[in-house]
Amino acid sequence: MPKRPAILQVLILIGRPASGKSEIIDFLLGISDEERRLRFHLGSLDVLDDFPFLWTWFEEDLLLEARLEKPHLYTDAQGYFKKPYLWSLLVERLNLEYHKRLRNHLVPGKEVSTVIEFSRGSEHGGYRKAFLHLEKDLLSRAGILYVNVPFEESLRKNRKRANPDRPDSLLEHSLPDDKLLRLYRQDDWAEVISGCTERVKVRDLMVPFVNFENADDVTTDKRDQLAGRLERCLTELWRNRPDPPTLAPVDNPV
Repeated sequence: MPKRPAILQVLILIGRPASGKSEIIDFLLGISDEERRLRFHLGSLDVLDDFPFLWTWFEEDLLLEARLEKPHLYTDAQGYFKKPYLWSLLVERLNLEYHKRLRNHLVPGKEVSTVIEFSRGSEHGGYRKAFLHLEKDLLSRAGILYVNVPFEESLRKNRKRANPDRPDSLLEHSLPDDKLLRLYRQDDWAEVISGCTERVKVRDLMVPFVNFENADDVTTDKRDQLAGRLERCLTELWRNRPDPPTLAPVDNPV
C-alpha cells in the first residue's frame, strides 16, 4: 500500500473577503522551504486563486464597452454577474488549472503543495454549492482551512486594504460596502460543518478541515502569533491528511 504523503498536497483556503487568506499565503511564500515543510507540512507552494479569473472578466467587460462598443459578457451595469452559474464556472476553472499544474508537477522527488483560495457567500450558493464542483481527484488530496472572522471584521479590513491604484492586486483589492454586504454577509460554512469533527463530507469523500480563528487579526503585523496559530492548524490537518488517492490525474480535462 502506498505511503501517506509527507506533506499536505492540496490546501483549500477559504473564508470571507479580507479575512486573512492572502496574508497567510504571503507569509508561507516568504519562509524557507525547510521551515515550510517542517513546521507547516507544505512543500513548494503553487497558488490558485479565483480572483484573477474574476478580475479578467471585469476587465474584458470594460474593454468590450469602452473600446468595442459591445455589451458585457459577464456583468451587469452594477458589476454583478449576469448569471449565477458563473460562480460555479470559477470553481470549474480552478479544477482545470489544478489538473494542468498537477501534470506539470509529476516530477520524481518534487514536493508541491497547491493552495486553492476562494470566498463564497450564501447569496451565490455558498461553500456547499462550490464544493459540489470541486473534482474528486482534487478533494482526495485536500484539507480545508477556513479563516473565521465575523462579517464586521471582513468589512473593516476590506475597507482598510483598498488601494484604488491597484484594484487587481491580491493583497490590495476590495469591494464596495454594498457589494460586500449583499454577496458575503451570509456565510454557510457553519452549516456545512454542522455536526462534523475533524472531517466533513464533500460529495462522497471525507475531507479534513480546521478553522483558523482570526477575529483578533493575527494576520496583520503579528507574525509570531500568525506562525504559531497556523502551525497548530496545519499540523492538525496534516495528521488527518487523506490516504494516497487512487484516481489518476487528468492529462487533458477538457
